[in-house]
Amino acid sequence: MMEMKLLVTVSIVLNLVFTIHILYNNFIIWSPTWTNRAAGEAETVASVSCSGHGRAYVDGLGVLDGHKPSCECNNCYTSTDCSILLQDCPVDANSGDPLFLEPFWMRQAERSAVLVSGWHRMSYLYQDGTYVSRELERVIRKLHSVVGNAVTDNRFIIFGSGSTQLLAAAVHALSLTNSSPTSLLTSVPCYAMYKDQAEFFDSANLKFEGEASAWKQSERNDNITQVIEIVTSPNNPDGKLKRAVLDGPNVKTVHDHAYYWPYFTPITHQVDEDLSLFSLSKTTGHAGLRFGWGLVKDKDVYDKMNTYIKLTSMGVSKDTQFHVLQLLKVIVGDGDDEIFHFGYGTLKKRWEILNKILSMSTRFSLQTIKPEYCNYFKKVKDFTPAYAWVKCEREEDTNCYEIFKEANITGRSGNVFGSEDKFVRLSLIRSQDDFDLLIDMLKKLVSQEPVGADSI
Repeated sequence: MMEMKLLVTVSIVLNLVFTIHILYNNFIIWSPTWTNRAAGEAETVASVSCSGHGRAYVDGLGVLDGHKPSCECNNCYTSTDCSILLQDCPVDANSGDPLFLEPFWMRQAERSAVLVSGWHRMSYLYQDGTYVSRELERVIRKLHSVVGNAVTDNRFIIFGSGSTQLLAAAVHALSLTNSSPTSLLTSVPCYAMYKDQAEFFDSANLKFEGEASAWKQSERNDNITQVIEIVTSPNNPDGKLKRAVLDGPNVKTVHDHAYYWPYFTPITHQVDEDLSLFSLSKTTGHAGLRFGWGLVKDKDVYDKMNTYIKLTSMGVSKDTQFHVLQLLKVIVGDGDDEIFHFGYGTLKKRWEILNKILSMSTRFSLQTIKPEYCNYFKKVKDFTPAYAWVKCEREEDTNCYEIFKEANITGRSGNVFGSEDKFVRLSLIRSQDDFDLLIDMLKKLVSQEPVGADSI
């Protein structure tokens, strides 16, 4: 009997020990302090100043090995703290990196920060069996409602790895609905990716045929040939609002609205098309997240695009979707320090400086777009495009890109956009350092023109 009591006592004690052990371990695991190390690491890296001419990153070289975070310097700056400006360094006015919004996100450090556990969303799918965050979809609809730039009612929303993947998915889906080979058309000057993708995939069902206006006037415009027209509005590179050139029963249209945000253009109306594409890179500036979305009216087209996304990437990264959700929640919940006011104010100042300099030149001219009423800002406002579309006016300046390259300004040649070599695109959305260097080089270039002489 005593032995039985002893065994029961030992069993109870062991159970208590195991219970305490489990509770203790669970307390350690689930304590809120599990975030401290990651938060501390992020704060440490963010506090590195890099002389204001660079950034340190959590995933930078050496950080994970316990070394001091190293600076990654802005273009034309060097040294361990990015304090040295390189002389005669070529200015990067080529890339469309939207770094002009970086100061806004630094102001919103707490609200925009993302911290996830190591076991966050490990599955391929969400709970509803899809690759799409329904909360992110809801916030995207709210974003368009707040800005007033697109109708989302009765639209399917599809996610992709940037609008680049969505463009390929859209063209693929629309060409599949045709019974004969499809011609892909757009308006010049145009974004080079349209042609590049069509030629790279080299599909028997799709061929890039160039300028939509020329096609419309040609004998090939016979209402028999299947056509897809890509309309970019605002346009890249010149920032103009564009409309479809072609119509008819055999014409399908993809509307690329990556730049249809209040930073770049007046919001003149809610776009209400069958298929529209948007890009996070020009919405929040986070090009590196590689996220875009499409608004699709037709269920069959949506399904075909969805199949393309599944087969090429099995959806967009869950971590990316969560990060995008946090960023967009900041935008739709903003008050006085609102991102579109900040972005428009930044670009307006840049355009004012640029116009002042080039107004003194007879050698170079800028695109001009008449101001329009903006439904978002509730006033008539100027266009402040992401890019300056510059024309070299002198007859002997046959290659504008080379003229600027000799002046240490690296732009993007007009022929890349299917236009003349007398044009060059200069990016105005890069960092403040890049813009300041661009302005310094432009001042030097314009100052070399003869004073009071007609140099055209």
